[in-house]
Amino acid sequence: MALHFAREEYESRCKAARAAMKAESLDALLIFAQESHYYLTGYDTSGFVFFQCGVMTADERPIVLLTRRPDLEQARRTSIIEDVRLWYDREGADPSGELLAILEELKLKGGRIGIELRTFGLTADKYELVRRRLEGWCTFVDASPLVRTLRLVKSETELAYVRRSAELADQALEAMLAAARPGAFEGDIAAAGAVPILAGGGDPPPSGPVLGSGDRALLIRSATGFRHLDLVDQLTMEFAASYRHYCACLMRTIAIGRGRDRQRQMFDVTREALAAMTEAARPGRPLGEIDDAHRRVYDAAGYGEHRMSACGYSLGALFRPTWMDVPPMLYSGNPIPTAPGMVLFLHAILIDAPNNLAMSLGHTIAITETGAEVLSRLEPGYIVAA
Repeated sequence: MALHFAREEYESRCKAARAAMKAESLDALLIFAQESHYYLTGYDTSGFVFFQCGVMTADERPIVLLTRRPDLEQARRTSIIEDVRLWYDREGADPSGELLAILEELKLKGGRIGIELRTFGLTADKYELVRRRLEGWCTFVDASPLVRTLRLVKSETELAYVRRSAELADQALEAMLAAARPGAFEGDIAAAGAVPILAGGGDPPPSGPVLGSGDRALLIRSATGFRHLDLVDQLTMEFAASYRHYCACLMRTIAIGRGRDRQRQMFDVTREALAAMTEAARPGRPLGEIDDAHRRVYDAAGYGEHRMSACGYSLGALFRPTWMDVPPMLYSGNPIPTAPGMVLFLHAILIDAPNNLAMSLGHTIAITETGAEVLSRLEPGYIVAA
């Protein structure tokens, strides 16, 4: 069995989830988020793109997993789940019927049942099947935050995986910087960054990388169409390394061929903003204060119209299509208190569209008892790749 945590840690997580369910007066939880499956049981699959549901009761009865036949051995060999039920592909298949049978067997009729709605594992069409099947049979409650909240604070074992991911991210950035030069092909730069992650025992990251030069250096999302760098150019790289699915991110914009004065000025204020954000990430303080620091530096320097309205987000063990473990986002006014064990990606981004210039810096931090631990060993600098 390929478990990445001690069975006792999974059992402790399940116990905490059941305590949270009881606090919300829930009789059961329908688990659709793949991140929740992985956190509570170790279950590791990409099969969540189909209908897949775990049923956890508030008492000590074992979790029941409803999935497709291709994931039977996946569940048996990567998780602590012992009770796996199957639904089969056929024309007009409606696995909500099999789910109802499980709930009836568990005597949950008329109960108060939580369901994870905020997840890529439950698309609207699948939810509609469940809603129609169970309407009037039980009371539905959106319980999307229940397991997600537990996942925000990492255990020491989880933090060890995050730190390994951060090491791989540093190696990937170094490889991409070595490959970046005038005339280089973006695809070769991206490929250079992937090698250290995979060769180091990491996983393919759940999205990205966001890597683009020229006009594409101003993009905040990945887009198809790699190009060759011009003799004088700019390159933005934002990416995640992933180890045991735990992500650590880095972000850099560098100059190609020669630097530009305005971009160097943008770098100076962006480095100041990132430092202020890192200083503001203190246990017990609202997460929103990190963005307040971000805004304060940029706005005072006259870059208010070029910055973003949020400056980062939580990270954890993530599955496709994103490495962003949200909520929470880091935006002004977010009241969630920062806590030791949280892992956050802080990014400071300037997009000067009129001058076609970008400048971005970002790093991953772990919140400690006294402040923020930057997990990258690579100091930001205004890099000119020639």
